[in-house]
Amino acid sequence: MRPARSPRRPVRHAVAATLLAAVPLAAQTPAAVADSVELPAVPSALAADAPCTPASAETAHEETWTRQALGLKRSWSLADGGGVTVGVVDTGVGTAVPALDGRVTAVGDAGTDCVGHGSFAAGLIAAAPVDGVGVAGAAPAARILAVRGTDQRGNPTAELLADGIRAAVDGGAKVVYVGRVVPEGKAVLTAAVDYAREHDALVVVPFAPDALPRDRATGKTADPAPWYWPAAVPGVLAVMDYGPDGGRPENAPQTAGADLAAPGDAVVSVGPRGAGHFIGSGSSFAAANVAGAAALVRSRNPAMSADQVSRQLVAAAYPAVPPRVDPYAALTAVLTDTQGAVPEAPPARVPPKASPQPRERALLIAGAGGMLVLLVAGAVVVVPRGRARGWRPAGQEDRPGTAT
Repeated sequence: MRPARSPRRPVRHAVAATLLAAVPLAAQTPAAVADSVELPAVPSALAADAPCTPASAETAHEETWTRQALGLKRSWSLADGGGVTVGVVDTGVGTAVPALDGRVTAVGDAGTDCVGHGSFAAGLIAAAPVDGVGVAGAAPAARILAVRGTDQRGNPTAELLADGIRAAVDGGAKVVYVGRVVPEGKAVLTAAVDYAREHDALVVVPFAPDALPRDRATGKTADPAPWYWPAAVPGVLAVMDYGPDGGRPENAPQTAGADLAAPGDAVVSVGPRGAGHFIGSGSSFAAANVAGAAALVRSRNPAMSADQVSRQLVAAAYPAVPPRVDPYAALTAVLTDTQGAVPEAPPARVPPKASPQPRERALLIAGAGGMLVLLVAGAVVVVPRGRARGWRPAGQEDRPGTAT
């Protein structure tokens, strides 16, 4: 797992597109650094006495590496997320964020975001592109339904997340992004995911927490749990992150079990208020990018079910472990009904009992042939000897005739 991050870190972007063109889309990584700007890091939670996250005074003007890695310009020529509502179950989403202006609806008090994590994720999903600004969401025309899945300070519980999933589904979301996972709550979160699937909503979640909690007394990081929920619930898309170089931190959690990977490290997005930008890292932000890609697929193919959208994203992904999401491929791939499935073996069939007639006929022919061979062999021996004796019986000697 990742250690605690410093409050500020530099982000570098503006990739040389000519070098990227020769690399498969989902394998593309920044090939050159043209500019850099220092951005504040978005927190995932706040201490009880900490003030709310202020607006950022920094703006990322160059195109971010995630836009190129995801091939968003090509994808937007086919779909932009219009007509799709994405539920964001997180710390809330600020309704006064310019990049999301007019497209955020909040359930209860989720229209305010003290932490900033939910607003950051919503920007990765649906921030509108603006001239001179390098930040844009994967599905810039999608609508956002903000639902609180944590307390005001960003601390989640299984019950809050489960209630948030249900509220997002009831609010009409066809893609539900859940920004947190917890080590307990299997029953309640499984029921919530099942509820979403029954209503044809695709649930997208991080595979693991962005960071493990630390013990305040010892300062040690807690051990990872064997399972996180709802990431371990069947039917969700569990997403792992990767960074600008295509790799992951050495202390990052294992990828075994994740359904997809997406850009999630050193990603840039909006804050809870204002037009400035933040930087963040973790699988929660990778999941936000996949939620945006799912909104693109549902926008282009509204007749697809949630399960079909999930299969489309996974089957069309760039082959890796786990597969790396490729929105353009997911929008253009035509999958057969059996693609990616193991074909069923045909039922066993016992042939009927063979008729004895062919066997008897063969034996008769073989016997007759054998007799004929014996007769011919005997003739070869007998005939010459018979001729030599003048055809007299065996044992009779030749004598001259007696005079009378």
